Amino acid sequence: MKTMQFIAACALLAGASATFAHGNISHAPTAATPEQKAWGIAGNAKDAQRTITLNMTDDMRFAPSHFSVKKGETLRLRVVNKGQVMHEVVLGTQTSLDEHAQMMLKYPGMEHAEPYMAHVAPGQSEDLVWSFNRAGNFDFACLIAGHYQAGMTGRFTVTE
Repeated sequence: MKTMQFIAACALLAGASATFAHGNISHAPTAATPEQKAWGIAGNAKDAQRTITLNMTDDMRFAPSHFSVKKGETLRLRVVNKGQVMHEVVLGTQTSLDEHAQMMLKYPGMEHAEPYMAHVAPGQSEDLVWSFNRAGNFDFACLIAGHYQAGMTGRFTVTE
């Protein structure tokens, strides 16, 4: 019986330490060591070489829907929600975004925060700082249930 109580207590503690983000909290990256992704790594705001503004609207589109960066460049993506509903931007590969979108459909209340995503309330803006240290073609999208499926996607190119 003590083993079952111990397992239950561990499960509760593990769940309590999760990071949540689809609410009203800040989505600034934590002090944890950045994790290398296929599309880059979390950047430091002081290293940002330029800013690109990504506008999001309730017609489920990004403007611009494509941007280019040079390999090694750190950008500040200023994500602006010009709509009346919550939107987000998530950087990734087509596969990672497809998988995440499926999870969001299955668990629409799922809350999370990663340095490669920004959740933006209506009329607000958030900055996402990312170091694009891998060349290739990658994607971004709003993965809020229904938004991705409505075509709220974009692409970015990292050149050598």
